[in-house]
Amino acid sequence: MNLPNKLTLGRMFMIIIFIILYLLKDTIGEIYIYILGGVFVIAALTDYFDGYLARKNNMVTTFGKFVDPLADKLLVITALVVLSDIYALSGYTLSFWMPFWVVLVVVIRELLVTSIRLVAMEDGKVVAASKLGKYKTFITMATLTYYFFIMPIDTEIINIIGIILVSISVFFTVISGIDYFIKNKSIITKSI
Repeated sequence: MNLPNKLTLGRMFMIIIFIILYLLKDTIGEIYIYILGGVFVIAALTDYFDGYLARKNNMVTTFGKFVDPLADKLLVITALVVLSDIYALSGYTLSFWMPFWVVLVVVIRELLVTSIRLVAMEDGKVVAASKLGKYKTFITMATLTYYFFIMPIDTEIINIIGIILVSISVFFTVISGIDYFIKNKSIITKSI
């Protein structure tokens, strides 16, 4: 197994650590959100490095093309669910701006894109991440990082910026999902 694929699997392992830390939040105390943010950022950085190393060293594999986006999806969905719970239970003034419907939009999009990838795999094709998908991932990870480290400060301007970032993330989530569907429509219709 090459280094980029090890980084991808490491990211999946960090999701487990992330969940365990969240479950221990009462034991950890108020700084738990920053610790979660730190784990999230480290995991998100492995996404950049595994792709960079795979392309630079010509180590792109079918496994990496499939598992890397899956690891990204699991990381983002886990962070969104946790943040939705944190902000729903917190006393933050604009806590509804990490609403559960954002989680649902992301999960639905990710399930649809993963389904397209699975259908393509049956046909012997690998659907790699598109440019829009990569932009979506970057913007979403930046938004989540903002929510872990900046939103707890809870001022009006910080909340407004958070609202804008979530809106941009949702926009790219929907647009990139539509893009995957359009680009792979023939794969989908062929399997019907």
